[in-house]
Amino acid sequence: MDRILVISLSGIGDTLMATPLFHELRIRFPGARIEALVLWNGARQVLLDNPNVDEVHQHDFLRGSRAGSLAFCARLRKRRYDLSINTHTQGRRAYRMIARLIGAKERLSHEYENQSWLDRLLVTRSLPQDYGVHAMENNARLLGLVGGEPRLPHPEYEVHLGESERSWADAWMSSRPDPRRRLLGIHVGSGGTKNLALRRWPESHFANLLGRMGTELPLVQPVLFGGPEEAAVHARLRSEGVGFLEASAPSLRAAMALVGHCEGFLSVDTVFMHIAAAMRVPRQWVIETPTLNPPVYPRRDDWIRIPNPGVGGRPLDFYRYDGRDIAGGADELRRIMASVTVDDVLGTLRAGF
Repeated sequence: MDRILVISLSGIGDTLMATPLFHELRIRFPGARIEALVLWNGARQVLLDNPNVDEVHQHDFLRGSRAGSLAFCARLRKRRYDLSINTHTQGRRAYRMIARLIGAKERLSHEYENQSWLDRLLVTRSLPQDYGVHAMENNARLLGLVGGEPRLPHPEYEVHLGESERSWADAWMSSRPDPRRRLLGIHVGSGGTKNLALRRWPESHFANLLGRMGTELPLVQPVLFGGPEEAAVHARLRSEGVGFLEASAPSLRAAMALVGHCEGFLSVDTVFMHIAAAMRVPRQWVIETPTLNPPVYPRRDDWIRIPNPGVGGRPLDFYRYDGRDIAGGADELRRIMASVTVDDVLGTLRAGF
């Protein structure tokens, strides 16, 4: 193999979970040129300075025109890849169509519930995904389709931050108003594609939680993370009169460096959940959602799930990697997320801190 393309378009967290695959490919094909195709700028940032990635291509297939996307794929096609790999959890058939347009000689993918005869024309080899194992294992198993076995005994997130990101985080820490308080990172958002925003914990619950933390956990300093899509939520929470700091990082990589200074992190299953696990935050709490399945659990053994009675331990009834929305209407999903109470979360945080 001389030229390999790893296609990771479904999300920033999915790209972070794919970083061990790049390492495996470098071990298996040390002389190959290994490239990545991502959709999100955040995914591109995740792969910057990674020694196992020679080049990152980014294109927004969601907002770009059809003609522009076809032209982009045609440019990649001219590179004549020997191998392309669609990483887990890319269930939408459109991702496999993109692989076909780029046209590597060997095109690998998982088989999802929406598999049909058409998929056999889009990829050359595939194997069934496994909901019982992590996405990292699902990715590693694809190597068997090209005659290789995984070499990494326990694949982990691989993050390569630079001095500029770490210096920014150090400066932020030095300027915070009360260094005695322990930092609790919080991400109030979630993915915005399909209907994934409906798995967010209610904004009113966050306002209540932050208000009570000031008196019930006075030595804990909440720090809210997020990008432009969370800015409006942060502003509304501040208008409620609750106290918190904002990360306001200049880039996702800088935010990742700051997450590494937190003593705890609270979120639903979103990219910041994976960032917190990757940065080895000492304590991590995840509010259970209808999309929290084993393949996307935080890659660590000591994270704490805050149970959601509305999900009832049956997330596959709500969400599978087949390109579809979360099952259930908007009102039902909002009720499910609201069923995790502020007392549930605050009690779990109090026990951990």
